[in-house]
Amino acid sequence: MKITPLEIKRQQFKKVMRGYDPVEVDTFLDMLSHELEDVLTRNKAMGDRIIELETQLKDYKNIEKTLQQTLLQAQETSGKEIENSKKEAELIVQEAELKASQIVDKARMDFSRMKEEISNLKARKESILSRLKVLLASEIDLIKALEIDEDDMTGRDTSKGTGKEHIAIDEILKKL
Repeated sequence: MKITPLEIKRQQFKKVMRGYDPVEVDTFLDMLSHELEDVLTRNKAMGDRIIELETQLKDYKNIEKTLQQTLLQAQETSGKEIENSKKEAELIVQEAELKASQIVDKARMDFSRMKEEISNLKARKESILSRLKVLLASEIDLIKALEIDEDDMTGRDTSKGTGKEHIAIDEILKKL
């Protein structure tokens, strides 16, 4: 049976002749009633506090669970990002290597083409020089033939001239 503080205050005892002092009993009952009321009030406050703390604990556990899930997701995401970054870096390196290879191949082809072109130009130069030398030699021979014919006709000695014309032509031929 539960006794409330109000029941203790209202409790009435029979009066008998040689019994307890009624004032002392009433005072004790008042004191007991107040003490029981304080205990019940504290007990209710403690119960409320326990409910509040249990609610907070539940909230904290939910927050902790959410944080753990978030952390796991962040770790998974960062792992995937790192993996994706590595794959992307590998692709960039492969593309760069392919482009470098293409550039080197093109440079080699250009070099080979230019080398061939230089060789063709040198051959053309040699051909032109040799034709020019032949042409100049034939023209010099023609000039010499004409001078001989002229000397024969006039009777002049070609050795008395300056000879500069012969030297200049000979020098031109040597330079070629």
